[in-house]
Amino acid sequence: MHEWALAEGVIATALEAGEKEGLTTIRKISITIGQLQNIKKEVFESALAAVMPASEPRLAGTEISLEIEPVRFRCRPCGNEFSLGDVRGPLDGDQLESIHLIPELAHAFMSCPHCDSPDFEVIRGRGVWIESLEGE
Repeated sequence: MHEWALAEGVIATALEAGEKEGLTTIRKISITIGQLQNIKKEVFESALAAVMPASEPRLAGTEISLEIEPVRFRCRPCGNEFSLGDVRGPLDGDQLESIHLIPELAHAFMSCPHCDSPDFEVIRGRGVWIESLEGE
């Protein structure tokens, strides 16, 4: 499960960023997850709790906030912006997993609901990042 590797990366990045900011404690880590990452929020929360080093005093009592950023696409020919819910015909689980692993495959499974072009770009909803750190 890639949630565990991502959780380790998020915690390491939070500690590094906290150190750069001179934080002696990190009270809250706000994380945004793009919908295309296909991360199960509950699994990611469990992974974060499991990889949080108990011996790290800067993370004692740290609150984790997770937000899922919905995916948005923009059609290059017509400029229409759309979401997965706007696409004609539902995508099945295998197609969504393929798009998660190789986002460029989205063009093989879907097209713009306005002009039917498969030429679009992802403008939101990819990646995992720390939105903010709070501490002292």
